Amino acid sequence: MHLTQAMQDFILHWGDMGAKWGVNRSVAQIHALLHIAPEPLTAEEISETLGLARSNVSNGLKELQAWKLVSSSRQLGDRRDHFTSIRDMFDLVNAVVEGRREREYAPTLAALHRVAEEAEGDNTPPKIKARIGETLETMQMFDDWYRDVSRLPRGVQLSVLKLGARIARFLPKGRDG
Repeated sequence: MHLTQAMQDFILHWGDMGAKWGVNRSVAQIHALLHIAPEPLTAEEISETLGLARSNVSNGLKELQAWKLVSSSRQLGDRRDHFTSIRDMFDLVNAVVEGRREREYAPTLAALHRVAEEAEGDNTPPKIKARIGETLETMQMFDDWYRDVSRLPRGVQLSVLKLGARIARFLPKGRDG
């Protein structure tokens, strides 16, 4: 696959952003290539296009499949797997958000619940307990909101997103509560 300058820049930027999000740069670049590729690619094609070691590509593809961002398929007469990214951007964003929620946010909420309960019986100072409680309550509120919205049909979710942007224009500016 021939990469134009714009394609290279997209892949490089996606890799840089992946590194900032805690994802290996190569893994993010593999995902970027699959995201823009018009047809599914084999691991060999990915390796050649990106100049990455075949083992690095294999490991990256496994990681992307674990995140449910990439799937594999077979083609008649070809024993190799062909890989593609989620094609629908709404589905891609949902997969990323849900994956991060499951790996990062939900465990933090569970830990906060345990810590808040522990603080009730171990002489934790009241001000510290209050801060833990405020943290838990706020994070729980955002998680409940996310879970409620994620259960809505896509059309309703899109309407809520568009409505939110319009409502923001009529609300007071600033963050003073």
